[in-house]
Amino acid sequence: MFKTLNDLERFIKERGIATLDLKYSDLFGGWHHISLPASHASAEVLQEGIGFDSSSTPGFKTLEAGDMVLLPDLTTAFMDPFWEAPTLSMICNIAEADSKSLFGRDPRVIARKAEEYLISTGIADRSQWGPEFEFYIFEDANKAAPEVPGTFATWNGNSGNYADPAHALPSHGAYHAIPPQDQHHNLRAEISRLLEEAGIGVNYHHHEVGCPSQQEIEVLLGPLTRMGDVSMMVKYFIKMTAKRHDKTATFMPKPLYKEAGSGMHFHQHLFKGDQPLFYDADGYGGLSKIALSYIAGILAHGPALLALTNPSTNSYKRLVPGYEAPVNLFFSLANRSAAIRIPKYTQAPLEKRIEFRPPDATCNPYLAMAAMLMAGIDGIKRKLDPQRLGFGPFDQNLFAPENVELKEEIKHLPASLDEALNALEEDHQFLLEGDVFRPEIIETWIQYKRDREIVEVRNRPHPYEFVLYYNC
Repeated sequence: MFKTLNDLERFIKERGIATLDLKYSDLFGGWHHISLPASHASAEVLQEGIGFDSSSTPGFKTLEAGDMVLLPDLTTAFMDPFWEAPTLSMICNIAEADSKSLFGRDPRVIARKAEEYLISTGIADRSQWGPEFEFYIFEDANKAAPEVPGTFATWNGNSGNYADPAHALPSHGAYHAIPPQDQHHNLRAEISRLLEEAGIGVNYHHHEVGCPSQQEIEVLLGPLTRMGDVSMMVKYFIKMTAKRHDKTATFMPKPLYKEAGSGMHFHQHLFKGDQPLFYDADGYGGLSKIALSYIAGILAHGPALLALTNPSTNSYKRLVPGYEAPVNLFFSLANRSAAIRIPKYTQAPLEKRIEFRPPDATCNPYLAMAAMLMAGIDGIKRKLDPQRLGFGPFDQNLFAPENVELKEEIKHLPASLDEALNALEEDHQFLLEGDVFRPEIIETWIQYKRDREIVEVRNRPHPYEFVLYYNC
């Protein structure tokens, strides 16, 4: 939005900005902020950076060396529509307090390093990314499980909660539902309008398969670091707009048993100048050899990648058969059971791309995209062939009974976070190339996930255990 601090100062005065809100991501994808009165947001203050304690930020520094500064990225500025007074938000880079050198664990720094590494290889000079945002809208989340209004859930049919039973959505039958069954069309439209006003192009939005009230918003593709910023903004805008209407939005991969989970599929492709590198009219699905090697890299490193793209214990409750979520490592044209799908509707050279379907929104989008890019680059550099490696293409529905034997021959995605972390522990050299990820980042990630999530979830009784064992 701005090129210089003078442009920013002029905008603050002309628009009567009351507050400057500075946002930044921790290593694991949590968003944080600090707010400055506009009167204090001088060019000198912003240039020096705003100090904060990084030892209190997950994945950053230790207590004895925690002082760091936030340096606003002027190009990320947007009017924040959720504050009562006029507020301008910016996303920040994180730097050392004394030298102002950029912090190697800052997710935005890692994302930019991945982009720079791509250029250094000579393979391409830019990558384009398009995450899809699937989420549920609930009425109340102040309980162990969300309170789901009977209006949207046919499985509450005997509860007496129906406000309008004639327009209830059937389980697994809500894809592209139309009003009055789709009762959140205005909410999605409001979110989309606010995103557009903040400079984020929206491709479309619709009701998803999940009943009740699963939604999807898809944005236009853009460069890697920018789409990391966009991902953080989209989640923020969705949650805040839902809250404005006394609802709650969740990106939890599997909030409801026996209903569709929420993924965060990533569309991606490479360019060199104006030349699309993934297109070849004679290739399978219109893909070039570079694209196929990129696919092979992602699938070959797939188990390790999932530790970064699906980094929650809940992630693997979504990656189960029967819900259009992939469980096998293969690629295919238009096959939604594939880990990598080649969209059939993208036939023009500039649009030809792949879609990696396992990820979900518990990932840190900066790290997830950086890791996928690094895996794809590794596949190109090593000239990997996905067919020779046994990754397909398979155009059959592997969930169908007649394809059981074929399914057994295909490599599987990890079935748990613990399994994915083990894979990352064994396979992460491709992430270290170009100093994009550093060994201590991988170590911190694995240790944090094991100690703070896997162990903590494992040590707590599960409600279903009462059904199984209470009367034993």
